[in-house]
Amino acid sequence: MNKWTKVLLLSAFAALAVISTGCSSSGQYVDGNYDGTGKGVKSDIKVAVEIKDEKIEAITVQEHKETQAMIDAAIENTIPEIIEKQTTEGVDALSGASGSSGGIIEAVTQALEQAKKK
Repeated sequence: MNKWTKVLLLSAFAALAVISTGCSSSGQYVDGNYDGTGKGVKSDIKVAVEIKDEKIEAITVQEHKETQAMIDAAIENTIPEIIEKQTTEGVDALSGASGSSGGIIEAVTQALEQAKKK
């Protein structure tokens, strides 16, 4: 391999590294507290999303009139998955509590739209 080919390949790898670093899911939100509302089975579900250090730090259900067992299942399963993934994309509604978990996903999505960096 000649010198110029090596320089070109190294430059391409360096550019790819810079581009892929910029596409990571961390740091896509503006710090603050954001509210969202989603449709559950029996009621609207209101959530608060806390963004800290540009990441989802916490999600709390503020208000609902859902069946307690269904909302508890959604809180215990859906919220940790959203926090782990740092997005609602790819988070599926919980089987057996799909209405409540779907409402949480919708509400968090709404809150995150407000939190996204412009």
